[in-house]
Amino acid sequence: MTTIQMGPGRPRHTGSRSSERPAREEILDHAARLFVERGFSGTSTREIAEACGIRQASLYYHFTGKDDILAELLHLSVRPSLDKVEKIEAECAPDIPERTLYLLALIDVNTLTMAPHNIGKLYRMPDVRNSRVFQEFKPALQELNAAYGRLGAEIANEAVAAAISVNQLGGLLIQVVEVVIRIRSGGCDVVTSQAHAIAATCLRVCGVPENRIALAAATAEDVMTVLDATPRSVKTFITNENGTH
Repeated sequence: MTTIQMGPGRPRHTGSRSSERPAREEILDHAARLFVERGFSGTSTREIAEACGIRQASLYYHFTGKDDILAELLHLSVRPSLDKVEKIEAECAPDIPERTLYLLALIDVNTLTMAPHNIGKLYRMPDVRNSRVFQEFKPALQELNAAYGRLGAEIANEAVAAAISVNQLGGLLIQVVEVVIRIRSGGCDVVTSQAHAIAATCLRVCGVPENRIALAAATAEDVMTVLDATPRSVKTFITNENGTH
């Protein structure tokens, strides 16, 4: 079974910066690790620069400061999913509306899986949540919540629709997907079957019958092939699940 490797992240660089990756990417990678390990408040730009093997002044060439780095990392945890919502909705045929939410959940699982050093954990850190950066990031989270709520409401049965608001449903679906953060926190890999199980659970939360969940899962690959902006790892999820690789 194919897995997406988590582990502690990319190797550390000491002494001098590796030339294999752009400096900006390397700064983000090491900052993500340090923020998760030590907290945002407990990490300095000097420590980030040292981890990258660069001078602190060189870091400021790429970022204005620690807040700027945090802002980009936070957006890395949601923007890849948000950028695909419109295209998913456009490509999914109305005869299988459940597939739209299934695909969003699957892609969001991938976003959290591929995020460096499990940066989804940053949401839960008090020093991050109380920061100005997080307040500015909230609209992106609200946009994702709205997308989940809208897609969930379109397929929810009467009991679910009567019991919970669209906004609450969106938040609940996001919580289902964020189990990825807990899996990674335990040092485990997110495997193909788990990715699909999470997507299927989102549909169950909406009260979707099992036969419709199976149909959404079985036809997901049809849409993924036309989502040319989809990360390769998500395509690998789908194809490996169906045994074509």
